[in-house]
Amino acid sequence: MRTAWSLPNPQAAFAALSGLLLLGFAAGAQAQLPDFVSLVKQNKDAVVNITTEASLDSDNSQFDIPEDHPFYDFFRRFGPPGGGGPRGMPRPDERRAQGQGSGFIISQDGIVLTNAHVVDGADEITVRLSDQREYTAELIGLDERSDVAVLKVEADSLPTLTLGDSASLEVGEWVLAIGSPFGLDYTATQGIVSALGRSLPSDSYVPFIQTDVAVNPGNSGGPLLNTRGQVVGINSQIYSRSGGYQGVSFAIPIETAMQVADQLRDKGYVSRGWLGVTIQNVTQDLAKSFGMDVPKGALVANVLEDSPADKAKVKTGDIILTFDGKEVLNSSSLPPIVGATPVGKKVKVEILRDGKRKTLTAKLDELTDDVIAASRNQPSPGEASTGKLGVNVTALTDEQRERLGLEEGGVLVTRVERGSPAARGEIRRGDVILRMGRTAINSPSDLSEAVEAAPRGRPVSMLIQREQQASFVAVTIPE
Repeated sequence: MRTAWSLPNPQAAFAALSGLLLLGFAAGAQAQLPDFVSLVKQNKDAVVNITTEASLDSDNSQFDIPEDHPFYDFFRRFGPPGGGGPRGMPRPDERRAQGQGSGFIISQDGIVLTNAHVVDGADEITVRLSDQREYTAELIGLDERSDVAVLKVEADSLPTLTLGDSASLEVGEWVLAIGSPFGLDYTATQGIVSALGRSLPSDSYVPFIQTDVAVNPGNSGGPLLNTRGQVVGINSQIYSRSGGYQGVSFAIPIETAMQVADQLRDKGYVSRGWLGVTIQNVTQDLAKSFGMDVPKGALVANVLEDSPADKAKVKTGDIILTFDGKEVLNSSSLPPIVGATPVGKKVKVEILRDGKRKTLTAKLDELTDDVIAASRNQPSPGEASTGKLGVNVTALTDEQRERLGLEEGGVLVTRVERGSPAARGEIRRGDVILRMGRTAINSPSDLSEAVEAAPRGRPVSMLIQREQQASFVAVTIPE
């Protein structure tokens, strides 16, 4: 005989059931969260605080703040807070500059990784462990392009961190940072990976890990850990308009950092591969024009003369799809791949040309400062360089003329070289050059000829138009 089950108090039963469901949900959510407490305990001892000191002289003793800082112009004119007079007049007691950052130990005999900007220019570097032991560190080497530095302290049996695999990271994965924000030692902050392979304007050779981990000044050089307690990155940069954390931070992938660190330890400097192309992203419209279903790859906008790409017969308009067997998803993904490739290696470069795939072979040269300067000065297609003036210019389009109210004449400035006569004369990218001296400028060749004919070592007037306003500037072509 079956007995019917009745509910004597439905409201009480519903409340009890709801409570059990909420408790179960909370327990499930807690079970899914990483054990950050254990992660910190296991790895804190191998994280170090780094302090630096540097001598100041009359040329570099200024209060240095970013140009986009809201008080940059004020401090530039009237000096730093706390006195010291205008820029260029340091206080007599300003003898030493101090800095702070973070780092972590990767070998028991005292090898420490940190950021290059933490120790660059330092006369003295002090490494302090979690047990308050302090060591004077030797700078083995630093690389500004990747922002990686290697230090050495004289000690044995030190605690170390385990290196992980940043290539296996996924967006949404939990990560933990340990460092010294604002000098507050051994601070732990957590978050998730918010993007991978980020290319920043300051450095196109590092595929940064983007996270929402709270990182602030002083965190630089500290480790970014996965939930297994392995180092997957070195915290390096933040995106901020105020100088403080605003929800976006960037870390150098540990594989990239170790490639640099190994070269610094072995030979004291870093060599990178160089292909010699100017590239841009493939947009949806460009993809359609090239017969591609999905926009991908790096579109070659220019090939530098006598570069490895030029010798491999890469042409303007080619789309690089793979490089040395690695897929090129977009233009920002190519430079880190090329830079990490050994100099002198012959690599296969798969391209799309005229709707057909083709494989070329390129032998990489070394990326040097001279190569970078030459690349920056190389005009893009349709541009012309003006030599000693220090600008690249191009002819105006009909649309640009209409917008500027010009019926004829003038050339558009597309690039201004730093420190050039044009830069010192306050010519800017986007200006239109109308006259140089008494010569009307109607084409890029007119400007090149006017620059060649201009007197050396004394000012020459130039008529420019900026938006809707024309004005004269003076430039001095060096002898």
